[in-house]
Amino acid sequence: MPTLHWLTRDKDIAASSQAPYRLLDAVETYGDDPETQNMLIQGDNLDALKALLPFYAGKVKCIYIDPPYNTLSAFEHYDDNLEHTVWLSMIYPRLELLRELLSEDGSIWVSIDDNEGHYLKVIMDEIFGRKNFVANVLWQKRIGPDSRIPLGDAHDHILVYAIDKKKFQKSANRIPLSKKQIAEYKNPDKDPRGPWTSSSNFSAQGYRPNQMYKITTPAGVEHFPPEGRCWVTVESEFLRLKDEGRMWFGKNGKGMPRKKMYLNEQAGRVSWTWWSNDDVGNTQESKKESIALFGAGAAFATPKPERLVQRIIHIATKPGDIVLDSFLGSNTTAAVAHKMDRQYIGIEMGEHAETHCIPRLKKVIDGEQGGISEAVNWEGGGSFRFYRLGAEVFTDDGKINPTIKFPALAAHIWFCETKIPLASETNSPLLGIHNGVAYYLLFNGILGDKTVNGGNVLTTPILKKLPPHDGPKVIYGEGCRFGSARLAKEQITFKHIPYDIKAR
Repeated sequence: MPTLHWLTRDKDIAASSQAPYRLLDAVETYGDDPETQNMLIQGDNLDALKALLPFYAGKVKCIYIDPPYNTLSAFEHYDDNLEHTVWLSMIYPRLELLRELLSEDGSIWVSIDDNEGHYLKVIMDEIFGRKNFVANVLWQKRIGPDSRIPLGDAHDHILVYAIDKKKFQKSANRIPLSKKQIAEYKNPDKDPRGPWTSSSNFSAQGYRPNQMYKITTPAGVEHFPPEGRCWVTVESEFLRLKDEGRMWFGKNGKGMPRKKMYLNEQAGRVSWTWWSNDDVGNTQESKKESIALFGAGAAFATPKPERLVQRIIHIATKPGDIVLDSFLGSNTTAAVAHKMDRQYIGIEMGEHAETHCIPRLKKVIDGEQGGISEAVNWEGGGSFRFYRLGAEVFTDDGKINPTIKFPALAAHIWFCETKIPLASETNSPLLGIHNGVAYYLLFNGILGDKTVNGGNVLTTPILKKLPPHDGPKVIYGEGCRFGSARLAKEQITFKHIPYDIKAR
């Protein structure tokens, strides 16, 4: 498969694995739920994504990001004037980490324009696989052409990829019918099933002998399939539909057969890749939303409308699923996810994590009525927790930071060994069992001995205190008093802290 090459490619590809593992320090909870899982994180998104891996790898259902477009213009709230190589260096390692966070049926949606969109497509083909490319959605962002230039852009791209395209397509939701589509449903024959519309496509391309029968209408008119076509069902299925009153032949009972489709049986409509501003909003709408939230002087220059993000979240998730945005900007994604009853993780590096993102979510909790609020009957409520990036788990010389507590190191070791997040915070030396192997951590006197190295060295008394496991065991500790024969007998692989811990 073709790959994209640039000057610092090798270094940039390694950046995600070399990013330090850091803690997330909870600062404050907003709302009335102290156990809320909604997260707003302030800090560099590469480090923040790395910090999330031990807890959320494989759990995020939908990622939407709106990274800098590299349009050679400078916006107040973030740098959108990056040299091409620098832009590629920025986006590649972040996409690698985002991929690790997605669930098996998860999807990632990336807004971009023509400045970097086609390069981004090549990069995402490499990271997610060409077979997992879902669509290039075109969002009509303007309501009219830009009169300042002879050929103005009318749309942005939204590149959509999945971890597993088939699983995503199976789990994706249809979108609600539009008002215009609902208005097409009538009930001229007073059908007890309610309003309906009919499809003119009761015939299909091709020839199938058992679908080439004669249809006689209620008025006695005979119809055969049009030339080169056959009916869409066998005769027995047609007769069942006719007996149930689900076929329509026009008011005079003479027309070509048409199958009724009832409004109350519609699960929604299939989305396609052209999203008009009538359906999902435009930049003018999003600018008004931003001004209403922050005032004209503090509004973002290029926010996305809430209706656009609502469409993405609706297709890709169900209530309770996790939505992540690591280029949070004005906080549209988290605000919309909150109103739609999704869990969310938002990451923003700049000061406006506090000056814009927190205030916006607080307004949402208080029942703010802008954007999609009326459409989803939003009345307020819910909670979120604000975090900042904390200390690195490992010092520059590879040693464990002395401020690190047992649960944080346990989560890191478990993820490094299994590549899945630890189910919950633990204070047991037995971290869990994965593929028949039990993983243990002796650290910070977890067994109650707080003396220097107490309980952190594998000895016979310590082994007897560990929760038993009849099978292979991996034990992390600061020392081991067993020889190789004893370790083999006990089915133990011992790993030294900090030397055998993957610091990156």
